Amino acid sequence: MKRILSALVAAALAFSMAACSAPAASTSASVSSTAASSASTGASSETAAVAKPTEDRSGAAITLPDNVETVISMAPSITQTLMDLGCTDQIIALDANSAKMENAPQGLPVFDMMTPDAEQMATLVPDVIFVSSISSSGGEDPFQPLQELGATVVCIPTSSSIEDIYEDVTFLGQVMGKTERTDEINQNLKAEIDRIAALGASIPEDQRKTVYFEISAAPSAYSTGSGTYMDEMISLIGANNMMADKAEGWTSVDSEVVVSGNPDVILTNVDYIEDPVGEIKSREGWEAVTAVKNGDVYQIDKQSSSLPNENIVSALEEMGKAVYPEVFGE
Repeated sequence: MKRILSALVAAALAFSMAACSAPAASTSASVSSTAASSASTGASSETAAVAKPTEDRSGAAITLPDNVETVISMAPSITQTLMDLGCTDQIIALDANSAKMENAPQGLPVFDMMTPDAEQMATLVPDVIFVSSISSSGGEDPFQPLQELGATVVCIPTSSSIEDIYEDVTFLGQVMGKTERTDEINQNLKAEIDRIAALGASIPEDQRKTVYFEISAAPSAYSTGSGTYMDEMISLIGANNMMADKAEGWTSVDSEVVVSGNPDVILTNVDYIEDPVGEIKSREGWEAVTAVKNGDVYQIDKQSSSLPNENIVSALEEMGKAVYPEVFGE
């Protein structure tokens, strides 16, 4: 039972794309330009004076204080970006998954991101509560009681693309008054992605390997189809996602699908079983799969690959080295 629950949590954190309580909308109109454009051209120091957003990333109207001094972060990807923006000291409470992250602030109140204690959270009187669409994936918004109490709840839906990641960073920088640091993060992200993409583009089409990326282990296996940031990551390193033409979004996977797909390389970011690579290699009926037969099964860091934020570049580097060591380096 523990194994199944861990698998479900891992899958939910990676693939939940449900909308927050407010109606879905396009990227906030208050973001004057996309982060990708900002990263390519470089923004001046005057961007620090950009007005606070009036909508969150789900399209819901929000009213922010001029200076956001204290925040609660209820999603690991958001927490990590806040830390990278230099806002660690402003975080006064976390969700349980964030609290487990390396370098996460210690000694703070911890809440369940799916069933938070609204009354206890309200007593902390945060300026902003950042939430993800993961929390409302069951159909109900557990943070609605806090909104009714007057708390400012800001939703950042789980990113489905790398472009979304740029825009999420820009949005968080605007909320926190850290636009100069935002530009730096996005410029570095773009430079690294351009470098990796150039290496990936050097792989001839007829030599591109097929990759199966597992994010939750058997018997509750999950992977990524088309239309996700992870699918983009596989393409960026010059490989083909085995599941891209079989499913859209995050998807459960039958063993027979992988066997018939016969991937050249298998990647996994599963970290809740003792030996995920060995477990894959020992699966009954998989011995003839090219990746298993050749020993091309590799573990990728869970945190950098499963959190859609600026740190995906670390996972991209790992993925490149695993699939094409002769191009990306051992």
